[in-house]
Amino acid sequence: MGMSVQEQIHNYIAAQSELKQNDLRILHELILQINPDALLWFLDGTNDQGKVVSNPNIGYGSYEIQYANGKTRTFYQVGLSANTAGISVYIMGIDDKNYLTNNFADQIGKASVSGYCIKFKSLKDIDLSVLKKAINIGFEAQNQK
Repeated sequence: MGMSVQEQIHNYIAAQSELKQNDLRILHELILQINPDALLWFLDGTNDQGKVVSNPNIGYGSYEIQYANGKTRTFYQVGLSANTAGISVYIMGIDDKNYLTNNFADQIGKASVSGYCIKFKSLKDIDLSVLKKAINIGFEAQNQK
């Protein structure tokens, strides 16, 4: 059998530059503190055809995404990814696409906040306690349904 998800996550973090490794480790541990029982995911960024379509990402938790055509898909609630510009934290489970921007953009520091993504260059540029709140909401949003 292939590598465990834990091993894949470990290897992914270890392959980053030193600064990003430290930030990713801190975030990984922080997310697991918030939700110790979260299901762990590792997506290598390829689609079903094996083509690279995104940066690899780590996922935490799970929920059902409902598509307009009635199909559903299980996906992670909170995600973590390194990219050339820095780090992205995905908060997937919130239905209101303006929620993150309205509630966190002003307080979080040097980060860009969109409908489901908080991007920043490094942890020292942002307020970690604000990010923690956003991650919390990502897990709670689906549990309230």
